[in-house]
Amino acid sequence: MSDDLRFPAPALTDFTRALFQTGGLPADKAGVVAEVLVEADLLGHVTHGLNLAGPYLKELDGGKMTAEGEHEVVRDKAAVAVWDGRYLPGLWLTRQAVEDATNKANTFGTGTVVIRRSHHIGCLASYLEAPARDGLVVEITCTDPSVVAVPAHGGLNPIFTPDPIAVGIPTEGDPIMIDLSASTTSMGTAALYRGRGEMLPGQWLQDSDGNPSNDPNVLVGDAPGTILPAGGMDHGYKGFSQALILETFTQGLSGLGRIDKVENWGAAVQVRVTDPECFCGADSFRHQAEYISELCRTSTPRDPANPVRLPGQSALNRKRQHLDDGVPLSEGILEQLREWSGKHDVPLPNPIS
Repeated sequence: MSDDLRFPAPALTDFTRALFQTGGLPADKAGVVAEVLVEADLLGHVTHGLNLAGPYLKELDGGKMTAEGEHEVVRDKAAVAVWDGRYLPGLWLTRQAVEDATNKANTFGTGTVVIRRSHHIGCLASYLEAPARDGLVVEITCTDPSVVAVPAHGGLNPIFTPDPIAVGIPTEGDPIMIDLSASTTSMGTAALYRGRGEMLPGQWLQDSDGNPSNDPNVLVGDAPGTILPAGGMDHGYKGFSQALILETFTQGLSGLGRIDKVENWGAAVQVRVTDPECFCGADSFRHQAEYISELCRTSTPRDPANPVRLPGQSALNRKRQHLDDGVPLSEGILEQLREWSGKHDVPLPNPIS
């Protein structure tokens, strides 16, 4: 990390927007894609930030990401809606879904939008801060019916994707920002360690014979292993159960899932927004959330050098630092960006000296 070059966040956003516009996205979609990708890097989610720009541009270039048009409304009834995303940019679709679900929540107290045939939606935490600071509880879940990497607890063959869920919770200060998955790790993290030639910090995987492993290379080759459900060998029934819940709320409610033999890289998505004002009232909700947050922050730490942190606390602190000092990008990510920079004749911004 210390050797990474740093770039001003606004310059990176402008550069990424220009890359995707030159690649064929309309200005509004390119702008949202750029903002969400850079937001992920600001928060420190490096596997799901500009690391995804190259793969997305390749999908766009090959016609697998739809550039033009709008989603199709399959059903829209009061507080709920189902969209067909037509493989439009998932980052743009998810931002649209948050806005639509927010409008529904303002009317009905809660609003839910489920999307089928979205393209990949990136880092789920990237969508949380703004609505949570506006006093809304926002929940985003996604699964990819075209990919399998995680088995059922006790099984060997992969059935699920890592199946993430993210929740933004307003408090009287910084929001709580939860971003976790039904698996022990993500495919992106495993690939990152594999590319570095490093072992994972724990035995988060199993090989094809069911032996626990920390070697990311077990996921590739002629007889690939799998990523274990959250809870690992002993308590993986927890992640397995969570995966079943998330697949139900995404693929199940969207009406398009694994049974349909989907081949395109993408996502089934659920976005749910809740307005506490329609329940106990916004001030009362924030008061309750702040109290439980303070109990956590001031709890006696097992290690005094590492006090208890709330989900999202480190990410938001990192974002503030990166806004001041620049966004660090590894040489591997820069190599991808230089390739597309040259291809589309969009110059990279200058790093901070």
